[in-house]
Amino acid sequence: MSSLFWLMLAAYSLGTVSALLIGRGALGRGLAAAGAAIGAAAAFGLGVMVMASGISFEASFANILPLTGVALRVDGLGAFFLIIIGLIGIAAAIYGFGYSAAYEGRYSLRLLGAMFNVLLLSLCLQVMADNALTFLIAWEVMSLSAYLMVLTEHDQPGTVRAGIWYIAMTHAGFAALVAMFLLLSGGELTTSFAAMRSGATALSPSIRNAIFILGLLGFGTKAGIIPLHVWLPMAHPVAPSHVSAMMSGVVIKMGIYGLVRVTLDLLGGGPVWWGATVLAIGAISALLGVLYALMEHDLKRLLAYHSVENIGIILIGIGSGLMFQSYGLMTLAALGFIGGLYHTINHAMFKGLLFLGAGSVLHATHTRNMEEMGGLIKRMPWTAAFFLIGAAAISALPPLNGFASEWIVFQSLLGGFKIPRPEVAVVMPLAVGMLALTSGLAVACFVKAFGITFLAIPRSHEAEHAHESPHSMRIGMGILALACVTLGIAPFVVVPQLSTLLAGLDSLPDTHTAFTLGLSLQTPENFGQMSPTWAALGILILLGLVPFMLWIVRANRRLRVSGSWGCGRIGQTPRMEYTATAFAEPLRRVFAELYRPNKELTIDFHPESKYFVQSIEYKSEITPWFEKVLYGPFVTFLRFVARQIRRLQSGSVHLYLVYVMVMLVILLMAARLM
Repeated sequence: MSSLFWLMLAAYSLGTVSALLIGRGALGRGLAAAGAAIGAAAAFGLGVMVMASGISFEASFANILPLTGVALRVDGLGAFFLIIIGLIGIAAAIYGFGYSAAYEGRYSLRLLGAMFNVLLLSLCLQVMADNALTFLIAWEVMSLSAYLMVLTEHDQPGTVRAGIWYIAMTHAGFAALVAMFLLLSGGELTTSFAAMRSGATALSPSIRNAIFILGLLGFGTKAGIIPLHVWLPMAHPVAPSHVSAMMSGVVIKMGIYGLVRVTLDLLGGGPVWWGATVLAIGAISALLGVLYALMEHDLKRLLAYHSVENIGIILIGIGSGLMFQSYGLMTLAALGFIGGLYHTINHAMFKGLLFLGAGSVLHATHTRNMEEMGGLIKRMPWTAAFFLIGAAAISALPPLNGFASEWIVFQSLLGGFKIPRPEVAVVMPLAVGMLALTSGLAVACFVKAFGITFLAIPRSHEAEHAHESPHSMRIGMGILALACVTLGIAPFVVVPQLSTLLAGLDSLPDTHTAFTLGLSLQTPENFGQMSPTWAALGILILLGLVPFMLWIVRANRRLRVSGSWGCGRIGQTPRMEYTATAFAEPLRRVFAELYRPNKELTIDFHPESKYFVQSIEYKSEITPWFEKVLYGPFVTFLRFVARQIRRLQSGSVHLYLVYVMVMLVILLMAARLM
């Protein structure tokens, strides 16, 4: 294990240094990508070894940080997230080698390559941290490196604004985490997680509740839960696509990791309202995330809103697990936690794949607007195939991985009838309904995303002359597509590992969750059973039967070419195609009270007669009401305060000395009173 750890550190370090020293050209991009890929592979191997052996890995460096060194420990939970980081990191690094070639001479490849390696290193150290100080430093490095990469295309509209929102929100969350760890450690940030774990039982209920609320705010900001999600649909679209895949696939998952680590491991669970709060936030985030995604025509922004949706699904599983744990229903609690963690890795794989696919489209067409795409399946068949796999996976269609994990989350919610209090148990059916509606809307959204982007005929000159992506980009997408298929057809391998992982946490007893080790997945007490493996086999058999039956009936196999129905016109044009706006219009009307779109209709009449219309212009814009109602007044207030404070900057040194003296007197008086 130690050799893999040192290989990981060396590879990331060499990748960073190579990017800074060489930077430009194929050599610089190749060395940066190789360092990131090798480091991610070493992290993946370390995670697999810890998961397989059940033996934790520990390391410490006493002279690196003041007061205490860097304390690292990889247990089952950390190893699981190391595997996620490794898989996404390998694919994104290989993909980035070809994708970043378009930045030559335009943007800083030195900074991009170096920060990509730094981000991966900080992510790995994040899940290995064994005390609060190490955790917080890794958290800050992760946030800053991602921020610098978000600003890569700094001259593009919206990039700087997205970076400002991202860094502001992430530092607000960081402040909450510092306060949380101060309460949890008794003011000593150098305290190990083991000491926090043993001392958590002595904390008063009010302190434990405060820790939970601060953790939910801090980790929820990074995860992108509603209403703390506003930075996410801004930052993810403007970042380079392989960085977007890392941010959506891994960075926001650090919020999930932190929430599980603190709430479940260090605190050992809590009262019912903890789980109910997480469950409610998850259900609202899932539903609103997919509803806003449906209205988007920016392909990457659409995917960003789906990250909010899937974080919600993960939190539904974790929230149900916390509720069951509070009632002592440990088997159902394990099922909820397993569903949440399984969907964590599944979302990382298919969302990473979709962002890489969107980046491939952007690389070929130079636009993120789906209304300017179309017909790309003929020009980019590999990208279309990979994107289709990701779209089917995120839509929870069997036998892909999204179906397997969402099925487990559904099963955990259906066990809610065992909760002894009916007024609490009723929450579970409501969550089932919201999750079912979310799943159906997700299917509709990705029918739109794939159909408008890849099918029909091109809607622009760029789409008509699009080209397939380089081999490195296709390899990166292929790795994640293979992971989506593998995780979907082999839950009987993944689920027992997750069950063992949960039983290994000190605060959770070994519930001996009974999952079959055959080709089917069976929930405890035979409440539900399914087999994605047999489903996949059945689909393959069905696909094989179709050509066999055509051969039996001796169907005419000759290629026939004929014109399609032209709707009364001589030939088909892009104006006759279904648009993304038209596709989403029925749902816009159904949920009009939620969207509250701004509409503007302008009609120009002929100057000689009002009965002849020259032109009609219709504009409709949807602004999420969180930004208008919650953040708008807050930003206005901050600007007002900033303008008042700016008056203090008079330029007079004497006045500044007066400020210092006044503050010193106030502090001395406060110290005396205390």
